[in-house]
Amino acid sequence: ACIIPNTRADTLILIIREKVKPDSIVYTDSFRSYNGLDVSEFTHYRINHSKEFVQDINHINGIENFWSQAKRHMRKYNGIPKEHFHLFLKKCEWRFNYSDPKRLLYQLKQWVKQELNYLSRTAP
Repeated sequence: ACIIPNTRADTLILIIREKVKPDSIVYTDSFRSYNGLDVSEFTHYRINHSKEFVQDINHINGIENFWSQAKRHMRKYNGIPKEHFHLFLKKCEWRFNYSDPKRLLYQLKQWVKQELNYLSRTAP
């Protein structure tokens, strides 16, 4: 997850081109800024939430779930300073990606191990 300057089509298409391989299948909702994907190097499918949430086995429920959890988590702060929003967003991303407690504990142990190794190499 990252902060983007705006949701205009040219901005979104540029970011998508940086992150997604050509000829990939891209699923989006019906937001009009995604119109450019219809004539791009991607195969583009829309999930129109006013009609359906799933097309066959295809859906965008993963990203919908992420934003639902992120909004719920951030709501408890009753406002977040704009200059720190990216940090709160990264925390939400981390919590979402490492929601399994075993995986979370493993990742934390890896970071502690790396830090201890670094400190042992740089200690006087």
